[in-house]
Order: sequence, then structure tokens, then C-alpha cells
Amino acid sequence: MSEAGQPTAAIERADFDPHRVEAWIFDLDNTLYPASCNLFAQVDARMSAFIQDLLSLGPGEARRIQKSYFREHGTTLRGLMDHHRVEPEAFLAYVHDIDFSVIPEAADLEAALARLAGRKLVFTNATVRYAEQVLARLGIAHHIEAIFDIVAAGYRPKPEPESYRRLIAEHGIDPRRAVLVEDIARNLAPAAALGMTTVWVPNAADWSRDGAEDGHVHHVVQDLAAWLMDLLGTAG
Repeated sequence: MSEAGQPTAAIERADFDPHRVEAWIFDLDNTLYPASCNLFAQVDARMSAFIQDLLSLGPGEARRIQKSYFREHGTTLRGLMDHHRVEPEAFLAYVHDIDFSVIPEAADLEAALARLAGRKLVFTNATVRYAEQVLARLGIAHHIEAIFDIVAAGYRPKPEPESYRRLIAEHGIDPRRAVLVEDIARNLAPAAALGMTTVWVPNAADWSRDGAEDGHVHHVVQDLAAWLMDLLGTAG
């Protein structure tokens, strides 16, 4: 990051032509909707509450464990599964019981996706049901061919390379002609290693910047819809 706190320049891919992209793969939370709507803050709070109840802890220690598991295991859920044998279905049902009405309709993004050629998929550490509710609120569900969720990944979350390989195999994706869009920079590393073009949509959270300086970010985008429209216009 720069001294001003803005993302450093990405490694622009000279061979990147949006018309050659066969698959656009989008993360969900804080990527397809703005982080400012604070939807994930609701999930975050319910994860802390789940851990407090599970381990009989105070809020401070529960949150410390939650964030430690997130950084060490990719998701808090994976840490709870590995260390406490938590059943994933119960955890996911609890933490996703939130108010989705805070998500604004994404008319600009819908218009960009309508013009964007190629397949569009969602790759999320959440569940299909959760993703469907988010996409419905955004008004873009009709553009999404498939949702590859944490269940399809065998509960191996991003950035575990195995989940990316499963995604590619299940949906017949050529990574050299695919783009992954993510708000967590470290989750782009396995995609870049496979040959994908990577797009980082940063936000103010410290974990969004994890891995941003490691050389696997090809494009940094502040407004996804505007970037896509500009890209389409530039490409003709």
C-alpha cells in the first residue's frame, strides 16, 4: 500500500482482452455489493456470538479466536471444524440468519453484466442459499450461471488451492481465459498461479489487504461496475 493508504499499482496484464475471457468469476461479499452497506458486519457479529456460546467465552476472547481462525484457516468455520468438530451446517445456518434488506439494488452492475460477454459465476466461502439471497437483492441473479460455494468446495475455503481446482474441474473452466474478482487480495494468489487474470476490489478492512504486495494482483478496482463499463468501452 502507498503512504496515503491507497493500493499500490497493480501488474497490468498486457495480454488482457475482455473479449477473450470465457469465464468471469466473482467473489460475493464486499465484491458484488459495496462493503459500505455492512452486510458482512452482521455475519461477523453472529460468528462471534456463536463462538461465545460454543466455548463459553466473553466477547473479547471469542472475537480473538474468530479472527485467528479466519487468518490461519481461510474461514472461521474451517478453524472451528478443525479444532472443535463443529458441524458446518449448523454454523452456517446460524451466521447467515441476517437482514439482507441493507443491500442496495445494483443497477449499474446489472447493466455492465448485461453487456459483458462470457460465462459469469460466483465463487464464495458462503453457501448457495446465502448467495442467492444476495444476488436477488442486487438484481443480478439472472446473469449468474452457477454458484460454487463452500459446500461444493468440500468445506475447503479460499485461498486453499484445492477449492480453485474443484471449481475449474466442475465447471470446465480454462484458467488462462478466466478472470477472478475478489475483495481479499490473498485469495487471488491461487488464481494467478493457475493462469487467471486477477482483479482486486479493496475495502477499508485490514484483511482485505492481506497479500496485496505479493505480486499476484493484476488490476486494482475501486468501482467494479464502472471498471467493467470502461473496460468494455475501451475494448470496442
